[in-house]
Amino acid sequence: MSKLQPLQRQWMVLRTLCARRYGATVRELANEHQCSLKTIRRDLELLQGLGFPISDEEREHGCKYWVAKSDSTTPTLKFDFSEILGLYVSRMLLEPLAGTVLWEATQSAFRKIKATLGEPAVAYLHQLSGLIHRTSFRESDYSRQAEVIDHLMVAIEECRISFITYQSARSTEPLTYDVYPYGLVYHRGSIYLIAHSQQHNMIRTFKLERISEVTIEVLKFQRPHDFDLQHYFQNSLGIYHSAEEPQRVVIRFTPEVARYVEEHHWHASQQLHREKDGYLRVELEIAALEEVKSWVLSFGAQAVVEEPLELRETIQSEITQLNAVYEQVATRVTREDES
Repeated sequence: MSKLQPLQRQWMVLRTLCARRYGATVRELANEHQCSLKTIRRDLELLQGLGFPISDEEREHGCKYWVAKSDSTTPTLKFDFSEILGLYVSRMLLEPLAGTVLWEATQSAFRKIKATLGEPAVAYLHQLSGLIHRTSFRESDYSRQAEVIDHLMVAIEECRISFITYQSARSTEPLTYDVYPYGLVYHRGSIYLIAHSQQHNMIRTFKLERISEVTIEVLKFQRPHDFDLQHYFQNSLGIYHSAEEPQRVVIRFTPEVARYVEEHHWHASQQLHREKDGYLRVELEIAALEEVKSWVLSFGAQAVVEEPLELRETIQSEITQLNAVYEQVATRVTREDES
């Protein structure tokens, strides 16, 4: 019985064949990936049918070896120096996936780039890539969750029912959920699983850092044919989702931050209007207001909500509570100074 899920195993088979100039037999592949001969043959036929340049060759004593090679039907990829630079610099964007099979494959590609170019060119690439600094503010480290990510990717691709062990921010202990994984979303340094939860009987968002274990079942689920992640979040400002109808949101920004707001794309529905006094009015169509509240508060007194009333009152309440907290701190600090 294979310890790897089908997609993981097929990926590893491809890597094995690409790494071995003389190829490997079906038995060797089956032993290495701990599965049956029938399973490996099925994997090889699938990969070959998808167009990957692998084939079997009969050698001495009638022994067949599977090899990966380029042929006339597989175009040779050629990159100019600027394209290589772009790929090399972009490796920093993949760091959140460190430890996964995707990360390992890209690292192998970067090692080949370095080996092909030689030390002087690599030193120059390293110098140029150093011109771009990637901050680590609010960045998640997934190096210890490689297996979780790999399993979820397989479950999503193959529509496999899964059980996840998850501890929410409000839970005192982890719980197990029976889910139908639909997709992964990368948002502001973190990865989220979007899945239909059988316990909640609805689509839920699970933060990856809080998933400690994933068990993939043999049974499959029927993914809704009309489900699309982009469409699912079209009325959100980030990762929050609301089933409510979108409503008009109007925010007025001061001249001090107007240009900064204009320089960024915040939402597909945004309409920006500069006023004669330098203020900027931003209009949005949003259903989930929680992240809009946080966004507005991040500008302090330089952003004011005009519509809807509900959001304006929520922010006013938040400011009142925040002011009370600071007054308590000020009183305590004063007493400590006087004592």
